[in-house]
Amino acid sequence: MLGKSDDDGNSVKQLLRAGNTRTDSAHNRYHIAPEELIRAQREGRKTGLDIVGFYHSHPDHPAQWSKTDFAEAHWIGCSYVITAVEQGQAKTTNSFLLTGASEEEKRFEDEALEIDVTGVEENVASQAAKMSVDVKEGDKA
Repeated sequence: MLGKSDDDGNSVKQLLRAGNTRTDSAHNRYHIAPEELIRAQREGRKTGLDIVGFYHSHPDHPAQWSKTDFAEAHWIGCSYVITAVEQGQAKTTNSFLLTGASEEEKRFEDEALEIDVTGVEENVASQAAKMSVDVKEGDKA
């Protein structure tokens, strides 16, 4: 997720897809190749955006971070958006902000999630629709 970060939180302006390099358990684990992260950073730089978060789904599990999600989260200040998918349908989406001053002090905090497509680039609106996120404006996620 590319966007801007300020005192009010992270604001996503563009979504980028990334492949899953996990081969041992790709159905319930993910890993983004470093080359793809560099590509995302370069893409963001072109328009003055930064990586402000990551999104993924939890098939047939709650939209809550797992021990694995926490262990593999290293981008302090980024939002980690998780969508619960039940029987192939997106049901609930929650967002968690990774906070702390270091890897040893990191923690996830619940984060409000708002989707406002007013004046947003068509790219984000169409990608959000593809994600089938069912969150009403102002809902805490």
